Amino acid sequence: MDTFTPIASLAGGALIGLAAALLIVFNGRIAGISGIAAGLLSPQAGGRSWRSLFLLGLILGALIMNRAGLGAQPAIDAPWPLIALAGLLVGFGTRLGGGCTSGHGVCGLARLSLRSLVATGSFMGAGMATVFLMRHGLG
Repeated sequence: MDTFTPIASLAGGALIGLAAALLIVFNGRIAGISGIAAGLLSPQAGGRSWRSLFLLGLILGALIMNRAGLGAQPAIDAPWPLIALAGLLVGFGTRLGGGCTSGHGVCGLARLSLRSLVATGSFMGAGMATVFLMRHGLG
């Protein structure tokens, strides 16, 4: 229970919800990170400035929290090529699933989207199955 941080988790969740609400109210956009990032890569997409600033804010926020000693200190015990492959597979999966956990889980569920409920259930179920297999099936 050393990593149980209910106050920090609640504050982080509230900030994510606030950011998602502000983006939809003031910009009319869903705060789905995969869609925001994909919009930067698409040559036809408009709104590169807000997309760039949004993603920069994610990165800077994490760096600032880490510098302040308040960020998570992940221990990644995997080779970089495997991490890169995992990232590519996640990116492929988000495009295949029509969005990511932030778009479906935060914004879609708040809008009472049935599609987002199914997608989020699928994400969570796949994650739980993966953890179970890795811990109990594959050793």
